Order: sequence, then structure tokens, then C-alpha cells
Amino acid sequence: MSSKVLTSSILGLDGCLVEVECDISPGLPKFMIVGLPDTAVQEARERVKSAMRVSGMPFPRTKITINLAPADLKKSGTGFDLPIAIAILMAHGDLPACEPKKRLFLGELALDGSLRSVTGALSTALLARNLGVEELIIPEQNANETTLVHKQNVYPAKTLQRVVEHIIGVKQLAKAKPRENSKARTSTGCPDLSAIRGQEQAKRALEIAAAGGHNILLQGPPGSGKTLLARSFPSILPKLTHEESVDVTRIHSVAGVLPRNGFITNRPFRSPHHSASGVSLVGGGTIPKPGEISLAHRGVLFLDEFPEFSRNVLEYLRQPLEDGHVTVSRAQGTVSFPARFLLVAAMNPCRCGFATDQDRACSCTPSQLMNYRKRLSGPLLDRIDLMIEVPRVETDRLVDLAPGETSDMVRKRVQTARDTQCKRFKKINALTNAELSSDQVRKLIQPNEDARALLKQAIDRYRLSARSYFRILKVSQTIANLDSSEQVQHSHIGEALQYRQMPER
Repeated sequence: MSSKVLTSSILGLDGCLVEVECDISPGLPKFMIVGLPDTAVQEARERVKSAMRVSGMPFPRTKITINLAPADLKKSGTGFDLPIAIAILMAHGDLPACEPKKRLFLGELALDGSLRSVTGALSTALLARNLGVEELIIPEQNANETTLVHKQNVYPAKTLQRVVEHIIGVKQLAKAKPRENSKARTSTGCPDLSAIRGQEQAKRALEIAAAGGHNILLQGPPGSGKTLLARSFPSILPKLTHEESVDVTRIHSVAGVLPRNGFITNRPFRSPHHSASGVSLVGGGTIPKPGEISLAHRGVLFLDEFPEFSRNVLEYLRQPLEDGHVTVSRAQGTVSFPARFLLVAAMNPCRCGFATDQDRACSCTPSQLMNYRKRLSGPLLDRIDLMIEVPRVETDRLVDLAPGETSDMVRKRVQTARDTQCKRFKKINALTNAELSSDQVRKLIQPNEDARALLKQAIDRYRLSARSYFRILKVSQTIANLDSSEQVQHSHIGEALQYRQMPER
């Protein structure tokens, strides 16, 4: 006898439909899995045998052939255990056959018959909804992430026995309830801006970066507060929308780094060490997985000690910073991962760190200063919108006990500016000013005459590139949004220009 059930395999971030076909025929006992299975899928044979035996279900002592179709798609992971077991039970006549499109199964089996979580369950839920599958049966540990998908019936299960009881109608599984984003903001665990003394200009720049999604570089001597400013940055970012939460959770699910609650509502904050490789940053591997820039999608990628990263690794960021996605090509195929992140970088002005410090003399030679600066290429710096000098905090200000402006106060202004942008860009594929293309900038950002004249003068004087021109306009528009101004004014262009040039050394 033969049977067919549905499951899915993850390719990049998307779920791909896989049909698990089982054929039981006379012959010596043999259990084969074909259809380009990897080692984890091949090992499903022993897990399925033990789980069925412990659950009190007969395992056929004959020839069993499992085919994973389409046969030309590489199958990986442990999520095929449950559909293989169900297919065997149906082919042996222990479960009633049904229309394959009615149910989709996903889950790893433990030797005692319990179900364990798998990666990519959210992508599978999205696939099931698009295909019109009536029921999605998954491990209980994956329930939270799949509840982000609306209009899909999800049935979490603890054991293989409970799945069988649900199919034959003895005891139905409880359906998971769809989840909406809570209006209450959960704690980010980040420092509050009120704890940082001084650095008003840097805080203003962070507010602009958060409001418009602009990349920012903080430069200053050691101990001036660059890292603390960067780590407090997530506290002023707006909360993820439901659509953004689904995208971010899906990436973390495929990468296998979801938090315990199974979904993400706060914007990601990724801070890789400067010894990170290019593959860990942009993604890759034999079976391509998301890298740090994709895990930071719709959130923050913080690169501390910016020039200490390998120059080749930093150059990998150039295309994702411009396009908002990264394409990884390997022998197994080509996949594309979203990478719309906000880059926050921090660096010392020189190797000793005191080139811009008025109180301490720099010990670096001119050649050392030049070599340190060459670690960052011009094209990469051209993609950074805001470059801020973070000076050493004066002693009187440092010991001042009076708190500054809180993150909540700043975040309200940021949220208002973001809401304004969402309304303006409702008809185009953009959420913030930083995402606008050059053609969209020309159509949507119209400075007044004084502002246009100032910008033209700055371009001629500083020989700014075309990319710099459009980025200055986008930053100016964000400043206008924070000021509740309908048009970019002379002052907005002036403030954007002062953030454009690297501080002198």
C-alpha cells in the first residue's frame, strides 16, 4: 500500500512544499529514504522506529520506501520525522487515508515518541496559509511563533500519540489562538538615555537616526560614552509592527535563535565582535543561513571598534547597506535574505585614541594616523548618513546628578516622525526616509529655494558625491519630520550638512 502526506523544507527563508510518499511492499525488512535527504533526514529512520514502538504502534516488518518529492530539492533538518511516521501509519492501514491537502505535518520525534521543536516553523505556517491547508500540526514548542500567522489553523501537539488520536478523531488537539502585537512595550534591557550625562549633540543625532532609519558613526576618545550611547539606542526605537514582527521572527526561526517566548516584538540589536568573518556577517554556509546583518533586519547592527574589523569584511556591507537585502550564492543554490538594518558604528579617532582629545596628546605618527584611516574605505563611509564627534565629558557634567531627557520622551517624537513617513509612503515600498530611492527622493522631497541653494553650495565646496546629495536630502527630510515641518527648510539642510563630514583629526 502507499500513502502521501505534506510537509515543508526551508530554502533560504521560504518554506517549500514537500510530499512525503510512503510505499510498503513485500520483501525483506528494509527502510529506505530517497529524494536527496541529508544526514539528519536519513537518521530519521531510527527515531521513527523507536517513537512508533514506544507509542504502541506497529512498525511494518517489510520493505518501506519513503520518497521526498520533489526529488531534486535538497532536504535537510529534522522536521521530516513526524510526516514520515504518519505516512507509514497510513500506508500500513493504521490511520485512515485522507486528502493530502487537508493537513501539513512538521516536527522532530524523540525516541520516547514526544515531539521536539524545529527551525523554520513560521515559514511553514506562512506556506500552509498560502496553499490553503486546513490544519497545520506542529510541536508544542513551535506554537508561539506560528500564532503570528493569521487565518491559519495551527494544532500544537506534545507526542506522536496525540497526533494519531487527533487524526482518528478520538481526542482533538486544541487549536492555537492567533496573536496580535501587544500595545504595551516590553523592556528592551537597554540603558536609558537619561543615564548618559552630556553628549547632547550625539543624542540629537541618535534621535534623527532612529526617526529616519539612518546609519550613524560615533567617533571619540576612549571612555567618552560611544558604546553606552549605542547600547541605549534601541530604547528610543519604535516598536515593531505586526508585519515587521513576522519578518524578524521568521529570520530568527530559520536561524534557530528564537527567544523562549517564540516570537520577537522588540527591534533586534546585534553586536558581533570585530573578529567576525564575512560569512558570519552576511550569511552563508553549505546550506545558506542568515548572517548578522539579516538577524539585525528592522533593528540595529552595532559594530564597536569599527576600524578593527577586517577591511574585506567591512566591504561586504556596502551592497546590503544600499539595497536592503543580501544574495548568497552557493553550490546548493542562490537565496536572498532581507537586511534592512540600521548601522551604528563606534570608533576611536586613532590607534591610541587621543587624536581629537584636547586634554591628552596623541602618540601616533602621521603614517599611523593615515594607515588607521585607510581601514575604512571612502565608498563605505559614503553610505553613512551621520558622523558624530563624541568628546570627553566635562567633569562638572559627569558628576551632575540631575537626570537628562528620558528614552520614553525621545521615542514619542521618533514614533510621531515614523508615523508621518508611513502615511507619506503608503503607496510605495518604503517605511522610512532612508529607504527611498533616488527617483523617489526627487519626487517626494522638495526643499524650498533657500535650502536648495545652501545644498548646491555645499556640494560644490566639499565635492560631495551623488549618493551624499541624496542622503543629505533624506536626513533633512527626517529633521523636518521631527520639527513637524511639511517642507525641508534652510535650517534642516544646515543641520544635515554638519553631520556629513568626518571630524578632523
